[in-house]
Amino acid sequence: MSLCLVIDEMHPSLPDLMQKIGVTLHYRPDLSVAEVPAALAAHPYEGLMVRSKLRVTAELLSHGPQLRYVARAGAGVDNIDEAALTAAGVTLLNAPEGNRDAVGEYAVGLLLALFRNIARADHEVRAGQWCREANRGEEIGGKTIGLFGYGHMGRAFARRLQAFGCTVLAHDHDPAVLPDANATLVSLAELQDRAEVLSLHIPYSAANHHWVNEELLAGFRNAIWLLNTARGEVLDHAALVQRLQTGQVRGAALDVLENEKLTTLTAGQQARFAYLAAAPNVVLSPHVGGWSYQSYQRINEVLAGKIAAFLGR
Repeated sequence: MSLCLVIDEMHPSLPDLMQKIGVTLHYRPDLSVAEVPAALAAHPYEGLMVRSKLRVTAELLSHGPQLRYVARAGAGVDNIDEAALTAAGVTLLNAPEGNRDAVGEYAVGLLLALFRNIARADHEVRAGQWCREANRGEEIGGKTIGLFGYGHMGRAFARRLQAFGCTVLAHDHDPAVLPDANATLVSLAELQDRAEVLSLHIPYSAANHHWVNEELLAGFRNAIWLLNTARGEVLDHAALVQRLQTGQVRGAALDVLENEKLTTLTAGQQARFAYLAAAPNVVLSPHVGGWSYQSYQRINEVLAGKIAAFLGR
């Protein structure tokens, strides 16, 4: 039997799925970050399954010399040092297929909330205000939607947008990315020239840190609405606030922030967050785009399939 250490909460379907492929789980979501190295060293684990509790580094890997794979229960791998895994001969498996549909649906919801002032109108009615004209909104139909990143998440969003009668353009850093029937792949310059909405679907990496910055936002010909369901750090929030203040960004819907530990904000982050939280044309949510009951289970199914293929089961 192959052993796998699981250090985060997972959907209860996981043990049965892994048993079927001959993998025994040591399910230890109770472990603190400090306790993980000793737990790794205690058994000959071939696998380590994580969400976002800790960073997987070269130092951590040294405590599990028999590790063959690290399984990330989700899409983002920014908490995993991929170079360290490569150096140690450990394979990285993740599951963007598991929550792409949840993210695609949620991005549509954010766009509708932004265009139709849903959150603001709800708050006003609850407060006894009946403001119809002030909440007249925009329609998605006829708009040109620009996507940065056309992987699993971008494609899921584009597929759902087709029902609205809008034009979807996508730009991706990776020249190997192929077009499909739901979006037209274009250069960055063309996307900046035509898009009325910008939706971010790129993973976080050092190279992508603040990739959407003042210079990039200034390059858009139209005043745009901005959505971010990717990672907060790909967006320069100082540039976003500045562009919201000037009207170059007409509104923003953010499921992710530059620092999601709200009790640890720096003075600058606190000032930017205070502006965003008070702005009537900003919608905020707590990184729940991929967080559905269905994706919770589907991530297990995707990972079990990838682990089975990796182990040759």
